[in-house]
Parts: sequence; structure tokens; C-alpha cells
Amino acid sequence: MSQITPEIVAQHGLSVEEYERVLVAMGREPNLTELGIFSVMWSEHCSYKSSRIHLKKLPTTGPQVICGPGENAGVIDIGDGQAAIFKMESHNHPSYIEPYQGAATGVGGILRDVFTMGARPIANLNALRFGRPDHPKMRHLIAGVVHGIGGYGNCVGVPTVGGEVNFHPAYDGNILVNAMTVGVAEQNKIFYSAASGIGNSIVYVGSKTGRDGIHGATMASADFGEDSESKRPTVQVGDPFTEKLLIEACLELMASDAIVAIQDMGAAGLTSSAVEMASKGGVGIELDMNAVPQRETGMTPYEMMLSESQERMLMVLKPGREDFAEAIFKKWELDFAVIGKVTETGHMVLKFNGETVCDIPLAPLADEAPLYDRPAASKEEYQAWAKVPPLGATPEASDIAADLLKLMASPDIASRRWIWEQYDTQVGADTVQRPGGDAAVVRVHGTQKGLAMSTDCTPRYCYADPYEGGKQAIAECYRNLSAVGATPLAVTNCLNFANPQRPEIMAQLTGCLDGMGDACRALDFPIVSGNVSLYNESKATGGGSAILPTPAIGGVGLLADWSKSATIAFKGTGDVIVLIGDRRGHLGQSLWLREVHGREEGPPPPVDLEAERRNGEFVRAHIATGALTAVHDVSDGGVAVTIAEMALAGNVGAMLHAPLPCGVACSLFGEDQGLYVATIADHLLLETLTAADAAGVEIERIGRTIANRLIFELPDDDHVVTLDALRTAHEGFFPALMGDAAALVA
Repeated sequence: MSQITPEIVAQHGLSVEEYERVLVAMGREPNLTELGIFSVMWSEHCSYKSSRIHLKKLPTTGPQVICGPGENAGVIDIGDGQAAIFKMESHNHPSYIEPYQGAATGVGGILRDVFTMGARPIANLNALRFGRPDHPKMRHLIAGVVHGIGGYGNCVGVPTVGGEVNFHPAYDGNILVNAMTVGVAEQNKIFYSAASGIGNSIVYVGSKTGRDGIHGATMASADFGEDSESKRPTVQVGDPFTEKLLIEACLELMASDAIVAIQDMGAAGLTSSAVEMASKGGVGIELDMNAVPQRETGMTPYEMMLSESQERMLMVLKPGREDFAEAIFKKWELDFAVIGKVTETGHMVLKFNGETVCDIPLAPLADEAPLYDRPAASKEEYQAWAKVPPLGATPEASDIAADLLKLMASPDIASRRWIWEQYDTQVGADTVQRPGGDAAVVRVHGTQKGLAMSTDCTPRYCYADPYEGGKQAIAECYRNLSAVGATPLAVTNCLNFANPQRPEIMAQLTGCLDGMGDACRALDFPIVSGNVSLYNESKATGGGSAILPTPAIGGVGLLADWSKSATIAFKGTGDVIVLIGDRRGHLGQSLWLREVHGREEGPPPPVDLEAERRNGEFVRAHIATGALTAVHDVSDGGVAVTIAEMALAGNVGAMLHAPLPCGVACSLFGEDQGLYVATIADHLLLETLTAADAAGVEIERIGRTIANRLIFELPDDDHVVTLDALRTAHEGFFPALMGDAAALVA
């Protein structure tokens, strides 16, 4: 009787056709361990079988790129023989099931991706999406995720310096937790994962292996049903103190010449790390499962290979360097074990109790994994399915102050202070700009250089028009980096979508990728790393609820002199306020239309990539000269919200008296792209206006900074709102929502 039944195959997430491919690859029926290895390596989470064909369309090279996609993280040149190494990844499903540990281990996993390559992590960021604030589970999920991010990052000693948070009913049953880490390394000390050297030792370091996280990759490659809570055992458990020890031990060993290759044990644990190292090196691998450090008794090879226990690494060492390496890891009180060797067979062979319990050719596991070109709806079919209403006649704004206060208090614009004050933003003493501005800035230790970093995406735009939404996600990140004065260098991404077997979801994925690719090429902003997270939808909310398409973008830029970075805060009274860029007053998909009038209508704002680049270059150049004293890009809520945020940051008000080119509502609340609000000292105004004209950049004087309040001078009357009222509205949402958050986590 066959050991492997159709029910067992289905439980492992393999289709009938995929199991047939397993039989062909093996030339026989697999045993349970071999089936488990195929199931995780061919999962969507590990193989990208629905997205690989489309990811190839993205631009990934440039003079600044040292290593693009395919390694643990992307690597870019930041001058002086140094490199920035960074990546963003998802931990969505685990964070919905067990928010504290799901978010915490998401941070731990992305940290390992970065220090695996030889970088010391210098900053963490995150991109979070939650459902309706009044959803019965949401306070628990928010509290758990925020405490998990803070609990891990704070303990491991890496500052959390930036991020973003959105709310929408589409995330009620499937929240998104995307984590990003940036590190710095010497270019001559970057480590890669390809195993080599027949006979070289394969070494396991870090924590012991337990039964947590088994089938985590498979769970992350399926949508949620009513039984999602039963998947709690597939969520890993993190230990940030062990991670800190692991960082220091690995970096100490990396300072020597002992390492041939190194790979962290992330999704699919020992299986994926071993397969990736061997397949990239074109070699085979043999492991002695009895030698794997274990924290639980009676573990089987199946459990050890599929466990996703945290804080573990796999290395290939040079001959004779085992004792030297072991001494380092023992000093840091970490496990160290030689568990195998590199072979010439091209197979993964596992031995247990003296017997061969697994013998799989590596090519079918990795390079020859299934690849699907799934059907995608046409643009017309997608629009018919999405049912986005056309933009009807837009109402006029009759009470600017009331509308602005409502927007400033709304979930998507309200201050995130409640969140980021729970993170250590200053550890390491190199944080120049902490959360609350357009981009974080962290000094490259011991230099004048600064790295700027931001996470960005507007999912409602991506839903209404995937192509324009994809363009906008890249453009906004470019704009946020430019707004602090940094030259945008490269992008990582986390592509969060629902079930790719639905043509309309594939239309979202392909549309967003096409828009992202065009924007990256136009802005010289290549994508060097990333992650794909599919099947983000839940049957538990009734009717198969899909998330909004959410291609989260993480961008990194470089400042030659961190002390010259710009901030959003108005610096004092009497400065001229200017708008840089062309204001057309686009209200489609705007938060003003949604929050004030309850209407989600129309296309998202179009992105003019040539203007985006031209405006960004102008802004960066005039930040560098000191002409612009405060800068903030225009995004959610339009010009009015942008100015309100600048006023609150500097505790300085503004009087706005410019003509309104398209009416009050669209001029103040339209979400046009490529726009910046900036302040200029009087004596530099003429020079700056002349330079803008020469550069072909639109610039418009719209007011001056004053004390204590915002005054909107309109034809009918002045509309006034005090900074105290703005601050009360802006700061109130999260404290009122969360209350005693600690009790929600306990």
C-alpha cells in the first residue's frame, strides 16, 4: 500500500499535477520527508511560481548596484568602499494568527537576511496594514504587532526609524506586516550563499531546532479559512537576545577568512537554506540529521527539515577552520555543529540513524520548480470586476477648517506617535531623523554620509488602477527620499496580493509590476531585492475577502552630508511658502472625498515620471544649497494636510493666500503627484524662482509662515484653524483607539 495518499499530498499543498512532477523528478514515489521538502520548496512562498515570470520584467541593474535580486538582500555602492545592504519581507499570515510572535519573528528574519551578507544592521522599518479600527479583533492585532516589532527590535539593539500604517476593511481578515532592514558593510567583506568546495564542512550555528514553525511556508502560501486560529503552531517563536549574540558571532567570524558561504534559515528552515546554498553553487549536499542541535526529544528528519525555529544559520567553512569557528560561537554561548559536507552528486542526501532517509536531485527543487503564467484579466475586464465608480460631480469645500480637522483625525492621516514611541528610534546614536517626516535618515557611523530610507504604497490607488498605482508607489518613495535631500539609489519591495489563481488578482499583480518597472526605469531607481506574498485573503470574513493590492516599496537614498538633510518642520515665522510642481487638483481616490464625503470614486492621480524626476532633482539641489528651509511632499490629504503637518512639526503656523487654480477643494485637498511644499527665506526667493524657471520646474508662491494658526484666505472669507485644535485632532486617534494596549497583548 502506498505511503503517500492523495489526502497527504493535498495536505502538503501540492496539486495533482505537481505531485506527478515529483514522481517524474524522483523516478519513484517519495517518502514523507521527501514529500515535505518538495512541498515547502514548491510553495508559493519559496518558489514564486506565480510571479517569477513577471518579476523578470523589473529593472535590477545600474552603476550603483553591486548585487541585485537572488541573494539574501540587495547591495548598493554608497562610496568610500562601503555598501548598503537591505531588503523587505512579509510576515502576514503569522502576524494575523499570533500577532506578537508573528511580527517579532518577521523583524528577526529580515535582520538575518541583512547580516548574513556581512552587514551590521543600522535601521529597521515596517509597513503595516490593518482592517477597520472598530473590527472586534483589530485592537488586539494592532497591539500585538506593535509590541512584537518593538519587543524584538528594541532588544536586539537596532533602531526602528520609519514606516507606514494604513487601515481598510479589505484587511479585516488578513493584516499585512512587512519588515525592512538596512545595514552597512565594507564592499570587500560581502558574503554570498553559493556553496562550493567538495568535502567542505556544512555547519549549523545559532539556536537549537524545535517543532515551532513546521509548515510555515506552506501556510503562508494559502488563503485563510475559518480555521486560521488552528494554524497557531506554524508560527515561529523568536528570541531577540539570541539574535543579538548571533549577529555579533557572525560578524566576528566574517572578519576572518573562514567562511565560504552563508545562508540564514528563514522560510522552510533547514530545507530552504541547504537547497539554496547547494543549488546556487551547483553542488550536492549531505546532512547527518542526528547532528542537528535539537531542543525537543524524538524529532524526526521531517520535523527537523521543515521546522522554522528562529535565530539559526547554515555555513560552509574552509577546510580546517571548524575549530576556529566553533570557538567563536561557543564564546557567544551559541550552538555550533558540523552537520554535513558539500558533495559532487547534485543531490540532497539526508542520513538518520545510519540510514539514508532522503535522496532528492536538487535541480527539480530549485531551478526547475513549477513556473506558472497564470491568466490575467484584461484592463477592461478588471475595471468591470473592480467596480470603481467614475468620479462624479465633486462637492465644494465650504468649511476648510472642519474638513481639515476631520482629515487630520482620520485613521490614515492621524499621528503615528503612539506607535513609534514604543520603538527605540535612537539606539546606536546615529539616527538623524526619526519617524514623523518624509524619510528617516541614519548617519553612516564615523562618516558625514547619511542613508535616507522610506516605505511607501497607496493601496487604494493600486486597486483603482494597478498600473498607475504601481507607478505612484515608486514615485512617492522617490519623492520622500528627495524631500530630505537624499539621492534615491535603489528599491526593495514586498508584493502583497491575494489569490493569483483569480485572473483579476493577476491583473493587479501584473499591472502594478508594469507600473513599478516603468517608474524605476524613468527615475533610475532599480529594484535590488524583495519578497512576494500571495494568497492574502480570508474566507473567515465571509465571501472570500481579498486585500487591496499592496506592492509596498522600501527605498534607500544617500546624503553626502547628513547635517544638510531637510525636515518637514517650519523653521520660523516670515518664510515664504512655495509649491514645487504642477497643481491640477486631482480628487479621484482622495482621502478628502472618502473621509469627508464617504465616496471612493474615480481614477487615482496620474504620475508624470519626467516631471517627477525633474522636480526631485530641483528639490535635492536646493536643499543642498540651503535655499529650502523645510520640505514636505504632497500625498494623502493634499496641500492642506501637508501644510498642517509642517506646521505641527515646527509649531509654526501659515497664512495661505495663493490663487486657487481649480477651486477650493481640488486646490487644497487634491492629491496631485510630483508636488512638494517648501519654505524659502526672503533673500533667496528670487534666486530660487529664477533657477526653477531655468530648470522647467513649476513653482508657485502660496503663502507665508506665521504664528499659532493656519489661515486660508479665500474669496468668500478667511478660514482659520489653530495649531492647538489641529494637534488635538491629529494626536487623538491612536490613544483613543488603543487605551490600555498592554492588556490586549497579555
